[in-house]
Amino acid sequence: MLLPVLPWTDQLRFAFQPVVNLSTGSVAALEILARPEPGESDVLARAYRSPELDAELAALAVRVAAHQETLLPLHLNVCAATVAELPRLPALGKAVHEVGRRPWEITLDIGGPFTHVPHAALLDSVAVLRDEGYRICADGVGDGDLPLRLLGELAPDLVKLDASLCARLDTDRGRQAVVAAVRQLCERVGGLLAIEGVETERQYAAVRDAGVQLAQGYLFAPPARRPATEVYLPPAIPPAVSRPAVAHRPPAGPPVAQFLQPAALLPMSASAGAVRSHLTGFPAVSGVLLVDSDGVPVRAIDRDRFLLSLSGRYGHALYADRPALRLADRPRTVGADATAWQVLDVIAEGGRDRAGDDVAVVDERGRCMGVVHLADIVRALAESRVEEAARLNPLTRLPGSDEVNGEVDRRIAEGRGFALSWLDVDGFKQVNDGAGFAAGDELIRAVGRTLAGVAAGEPASRVGHIGGDDFLVLTEPDGLAPFAAALLDAPWSAGGRPVTLSLATAVCPPGSVAGHHEAAAALAPLKKEAKALPGASWVLGRPGAQRTEVRRGTAARAPGPAVPPHPAPPGQHGVPARG
Repeated sequence: MLLPVLPWTDQLRFAFQPVVNLSTGSVAALEILARPEPGESDVLARAYRSPELDAELAALAVRVAAHQETLLPLHLNVCAATVAELPRLPALGKAVHEVGRRPWEITLDIGGPFTHVPHAALLDSVAVLRDEGYRICADGVGDGDLPLRLLGELAPDLVKLDASLCARLDTDRGRQAVVAAVRQLCERVGGLLAIEGVETERQYAAVRDAGVQLAQGYLFAPPARRPATEVYLPPAIPPAVSRPAVAHRPPAGPPVAQFLQPAALLPMSASAGAVRSHLTGFPAVSGVLLVDSDGVPVRAIDRDRFLLSLSGRYGHALYADRPALRLADRPRTVGADATAWQVLDVIAEGGRDRAGDDVAVVDERGRCMGVVHLADIVRALAESRVEEAARLNPLTRLPGSDEVNGEVDRRIAEGRGFALSWLDVDGFKQVNDGAGFAAGDELIRAVGRTLAGVAAGEPASRVGHIGGDDFLVLTEPDGLAPFAAALLDAPWSAGGRPVTLSLATAVCPPGSVAGHHEAAAALAPLKKEAKALPGASWVLGRPGAQRTEVRRGTAARAPGPAVPPHPAPPGQHGVPARG
C-alpha cells in the first residue's frame, strides 16, 4: 500500500533563534530555521538542489514569522545558487509585501556551495537585492568554499562565522588570527561580525574579546517554535568595549551599527489611535518612526511624550482619530557608518526635552535600518574611556605596550609587513641624577608629545610608552622618516644639559615573524648596537638577517631605500658617551 505524498509545506516546521547584540545584550533579529518533520528530511535536500524551491522556502519562512506577530528583523537562509539564478527572488518579494514587511527588515544569509556558482551573476543579483533594501550576510564563513576574493567583492553587511571557529577560540591562536582577519575585513567594508555556536560562558568571553558584535548559540537561547524576546547573558563577564583609541588621535568611538536595535515603523498616514495601540501592545517599544513608502523616516514619536498628550484632558478626543503627525517631531538620524560619538553630537544639537529620544540609523538611501538608544551609547563610551584610561601611561598619556603589541599581532594575522621601533633617551639615569627628576619627567613628556604629534599625521602608525624612557613606534615598513626627523634631528635638553635619543628598528616583511614576541626579540640586538654609537643614533635590521644598517650615528653609511636620510644638525654628534 502506497502512503500519500504530503505537500512539501506540510513536511516542515520552523524554529526561531535569536541573534544577540553583544554590546546591548538585546535581541537584534531572529534567524528562521527550517526543520523537517520526522521522516521527511528529503525536502531540505531538494531545496538545496532547486533554486525555485529554496526561494519558496524563504517566502514560507516570512509568512510563518508573520503569524508570530514579531516586530524583530528576520534572517532568512538562501543558497548562493538561488540568489545567482533568481534575480530579485520574486517569491520572497511577494511574501514580504503580503505580510506587510519591508525588505530592509530582512537579512539574507547567503550560504554555499559557491564553487560552481557564477560569481558575476551572484554579484549582480546581490546588487539588485541591496538596491531593493535587503541586507546581505555571508553565512558559514570559515568552514565552506567561499573564496576570499568573492567575500571581499560581496562586501556583506554582516559576516557570520561558522560555529567551528567558536570552539576553542579562547586557546587556539590560529582561530583567533582568523577571527581577527575577518573582523578587519568587516571594518574595511563597513559590515558587522557575527558568530554561531556560542554554547559556554568561556566561548562567550572569547568571542567578545575577539571583537565579535553579534552571536547566536544555545547559551543565549536555543531554536524554538516561538520567538524569544529575552536571552541569557552571563552577568559575571564585563561588557566588551571597542579597541581603545590611541591617545594622540581623537577617539572615533565604536560604530553605531554595533548598537542597532529594531525600529517600530508605521506609515505616515497612521492615526494617533493606531500609534497608541502599537505602543500599548508592545511595552518594550520606546518610540515609533513614521516612514514614507520608501521606508525613509519622516517623523519620530517618543513614547512618553505621546502617551502623555493622549492621557491629558480631552487628549484622546482631540487626537485619537487624527494623523499622528500632529504629535510627532522631526526624526534625528545618522548614517550606518556613523560612530557613537557622532550620535552624541546629533543628540547634543537637539533640545533638552529630546535628549533621551532614539536616533534612527539610515542607509545610503535614507531608509531606516533601526534605532540606537542613548543609554547604550553612553554606557559603551563610558566603558571605553575607563578601559582606555587604565591603559595609558600617566606621565605621557600614551598607551602601553599592549596596544602596540596587539596591533603588531593583527598585522601579522593579516599578512602585512611593518616596522617596529624602540626609542629611548641616552644616559637617562645621569639626566635624572644631574638635572633632577622633574627635568627628567618633563623630557619624557616632551618626547611623548613629539611622538604623538608625528603619529597624528601618520594614520598607519601606533606609538606607546613602555615606561621610564622607553617608547615603541609601529609604522609601515617605509613610514619612519617623519619620526626620525622629529626625534633624532632635533636638539634635546633636560635642565640645560644636552640629551640625545637612540632608535632601533626591526623591519618585518610578511611572514618573517609569528607574533609580537618574535618582533621584540629581533629588536634586542639592534637596541644594543644603537646604544653603542655616540650621539643620536638609529640602527635598522630585519629578523634573521646578519647585516644591519646604521641610519644615524658616527658610523653612518649611505642609507638604503626604505627610509630617506636626514642629516643631523651641527653639534648633535660629539655628546658625551651615554651611561
